[in-house]
Amino acid sequence: MTLTKRTLALLTVAVLALGLGTPASAEPETEMPQQWRSYWVDAFNEGIYTPAQVTRLVQDAKKINANALIVQVGRRYDCFCNRALYPRTDAAIAPLPYDPLDEVITQGHAAGLEVHAWVNINTMWNAATPHSSPEHVFNKHGRSATGSDRWLNKRYDGQELIGANAFMDPANPGAVNYIVSGIQSIVREYEVDGINLDYVRYPDHSSTTTHSDWGYSETSLARFQAATGRTDIPLPSDPQFSDWRRTQMTNLVRKIYLGMWEVDPQARLSMDGITYSFGPQTMGGWENTRPYAEVLQDWKGWMAEGIMDTVVAMNYKRNWMPDQKQMYDEWTEVLADWQGERQAVIGPALYLNDIPDSVEQVRLALAPTAAGNTAAGWSGYSYANPTRAGVNQPLSVRNAERDKLAQALTTGPDAPFANKVAVPVMPWKATPTEGHISGRVTLRTGTPLDQVRVTLRPLSTGGERITRLADGDGWFGFVHLRPGVYQVQVDLPNGVVGQPIAVAEVRAGAVSKVDLTNLMQR
Repeated sequence: MTLTKRTLALLTVAVLALGLGTPASAEPETEMPQQWRSYWVDAFNEGIYTPAQVTRLVQDAKKINANALIVQVGRRYDCFCNRALYPRTDAAIAPLPYDPLDEVITQGHAAGLEVHAWVNINTMWNAATPHSSPEHVFNKHGRSATGSDRWLNKRYDGQELIGANAFMDPANPGAVNYIVSGIQSIVREYEVDGINLDYVRYPDHSSTTTHSDWGYSETSLARFQAATGRTDIPLPSDPQFSDWRRTQMTNLVRKIYLGMWEVDPQARLSMDGITYSFGPQTMGGWENTRPYAEVLQDWKGWMAEGIMDTVVAMNYKRNWMPDQKQMYDEWTEVLADWQGERQAVIGPALYLNDIPDSVEQVRLALAPTAAGNTAAGWSGYSYANPTRAGVNQPLSVRNAERDKLAQALTTGPDAPFANKVAVPVMPWKATPTEGHISGRVTLRTGTPLDQVRVTLRPLSTGGERITRLADGDGWFGFVHLRPGVYQVQVDLPNGVVGQPIAVAEVRAGAVSKVDLTNLMQR
């Protein structure tokens, strides 16, 4: 029997849990320093289209002493893989049976690199050319669909397309379930080390930088009105509506997090955090920053709750422009200081900088803050365009620029990447001491009870009550709970009867399921 890397890792955890670790007589290995180092590898450029390109990619990653690759496999719900829920891409990759994700995993793991599958969430499709598969979400749930089957996000002015670009509505229950199932399928079918979420936010293209103009689909508005009792159409700047939309994104992330945990408890969930403009130091707090206010992406809150293992921040700033250098410094500081018990990685834009500026940004990313904290590591965007001088240049020029960057990062006594490092361990997953609860609230007919209040009460452990609202499918989740017995209680809406209370036992490292699906309508 051949043991995969994932199987070996899980067996190791099991052995340690049984107290059957390394014999006392064994020579301990020298512990390698931990620091994330990776390239983002986008799929709109070549890099994984053929096995030869993957070989070059792995070699280039090793040149900078990287230990991970963030490889885009889901651009617009088209997969650079063969066995996921999302249909195979129509891009000009090598023909079947070639599977780009399989190839990256095989070559990457053999070289000691982790592979994280990068999946876009918000970007539904570019409508200029339909995908060949009738199962693609834009073909099934785009402009030809009606009612709740129409998964398109809509702007306040009624626009659903920006140019030819369409976006997914994170307040649509069907879209949410499809996203979660698609990510689970990648984790289930492939030996990925994690999933990297991009565009896990509301779209850009709003009228101001202080609020989002998106979230006006019929389904979204109907759910908001049902939750609040309001009958009006809220303005984009409406605080209640902004909080509600932000909650939809958080519910989606929580559902992805626990959905991945059910398939592979060791897989890392990371995301590409927005760092538009200045940081909270200049803007007067997190709630006033563009990530939180304009695109409704609360990655700070996701780290604090523990539903995001790693924020890989898109700190795309020009080091040679004073204002943008200040922006970079501000976001780098708060990312390191806000990690808490999770991890933040600084992701500079290589294509906006020349090599000396990129090296300086690496040093800034890894330097201690005034509070003495350091970020978990660095990820360069992007592999395809490694320097400002190489943008829009022939492949030979870009390859030469990448080699120059690798030389600058690894050569010399003070080179920031001169040594090899390990990907930071996630103690909350490697040796978990907490567990989780998830469940659904529905009528006997299967109709979900959307946005009902679900309260968790510890019965055998200390701690406070936690309240969540069920999502559009009646799903709810509570994460990182101390082992013990908990009561789950639902506030039933008028006209619904049945047993609204369940008891769940939380075990370390496991997701306990709660069934509240036997309720009746009077």
